[in-house]
Amino acid sequence: MDQTIADETLPAVVVPRRGWILIAALIATFIPAVESSIVATALPTIVGTLDGFDLFSWVFAVPLLTMAATIPVYGRLADIYGRKRVFFVGTTIFLVGTVLCGFARSTEMLILYRAIQGFGSGAIQPIAMTVIGDVYTPTERARVQGWTSAVFGLAAVVGPALGAFLVQHVHWSLVFWINLPIGLLAIAMFAILLPETAPRRRHSLDYLGGVLLMIGVGALMLALVQARTLGIAQVLALAALGIVSLVALFAHERRTPEPMLPLAMWRRRVVALCNAAGFGASAAMMAVSALLPIFVQGVMGRSPAVAGIVISAQSVSWMFAAFAAGRLMIRTSYRLTAAIGGTALVIGAAMLILLGPETDPFWPAAAGFVMGIGMGFCNTTFIVAIQTSVGWHERGIGTGSQMFMRMLGMSVGAAIFGAIVNDGVDRRLPGTGGLVNRMLDPTTRDQLGADMLARLGDAVGLAAHDAFVAAFVIALLTLAATLCLPARLNPTRSPV
Repeated sequence: MDQTIADETLPAVVVPRRGWILIAALIATFIPAVESSIVATALPTIVGTLDGFDLFSWVFAVPLLTMAATIPVYGRLADIYGRKRVFFVGTTIFLVGTVLCGFARSTEMLILYRAIQGFGSGAIQPIAMTVIGDVYTPTERARVQGWTSAVFGLAAVVGPALGAFLVQHVHWSLVFWINLPIGLLAIAMFAILLPETAPRRRHSLDYLGGVLLMIGVGALMLALVQARTLGIAQVLALAALGIVSLVALFAHERRTPEPMLPLAMWRRRVVALCNAAGFGASAAMMAVSALLPIFVQGVMGRSPAVAGIVISAQSVSWMFAAFAAGRLMIRTSYRLTAAIGGTALVIGAAMLILLGPETDPFWPAAAGFVMGIGMGFCNTTFIVAIQTSVGWHERGIGTGSQMFMRMLGMSVGAAIFGAIVNDGVDRRLPGTGGLVNRMLDPTTRDQLGADMLARLGDAVGLAAHDAFVAAFVIALLTLAATLCLPARLNPTRSPV
């Protein structure tokens, strides 16, 4: 049955086949979800094959960095030029990068191609989420967000198992190429089903704002990720470039008629708190996504299949928690559901701290399961709260701001945890990065001998413990931010 977009800030537009549009948006959401879960499972084998343990955090951080830098740009472009055409451009770039990743023959090449993936994927999930916000009312959004999380749950079940199978029995290149038919299907469905609702008028596109944003975020992240390997002068130069670019961005955005980053929106309490907490939750989550497979395979000596099961536990609980959060927030408040999520993140991070080489695999799976509950409650609450706090003409950039902070948090988390682990291993066993690569590769692990495996496992395990402590602190700060949300606000009591 046809539905009208329920938002008084948007001219009445009839949306036929709304259910099919939701399915198209869910397929689009599945693309980055399954890509992330497959790569997380396959990464230890990939970096071991390409001899790149010292760069493993880059394989995670670079696509997240380029995605984070482009999400606000895509969100603003979607508000100005419409959702559909911007989605097509971004997805095409992502698919080109995906093809190239499968042909990488060194870790450096893989990092470059993953960066191209990130430049494209900045459009995929945020625009899909924006489309859902366009065609559903605030109360409906709270329930529908559970379906978007169900997509992550499906990806969590399919992705790790498929990733483990491909790297063990076929070739790791297919880990990337599996996304090609899914991306093409999403493009086709949006082309056929989605009506374009952007008013046709002349716009003043903020090119300078987009460039300053990408330079500022990129330079600061590069300084953070490479702080251990770059000289102090280079790190300071990058940090200075990033700070100057962001200061220039804020000054520029105050004067431009259609800013790439509307500062007034960020001054709203709900938007600012949800984005800050989304940053923290995503950073803490990387302790599971980036570190736990390394710990399970390297320190505990388990197979990639076991690491995949451990990772999948987080996303499965994430799915069910998102459904529960959508229904609970309608009856209670954003603050309560977000605080439940923040508490679960703290408990999950505390469980990670207790991991050891002899720990039963059930324990890291349980820790990931609890942190998945936290992510389900937090992310569902944050996206619904922000979309309800802005009108149609800000919904793309509003949704993009939340996705931007999530990706930035994931980038920072991967960078911090990777730096802690690399530094910890170097301090305990200097010059053993190549041996760690062999320890993570199932085909060469047994060649190292029991004594060397024990020494390497202790070094990686102790370094990972330090990273898990950092994740616990980040989770505590996230919980504090959720407790500052307005006490009685929910989808039926909107601030606008």
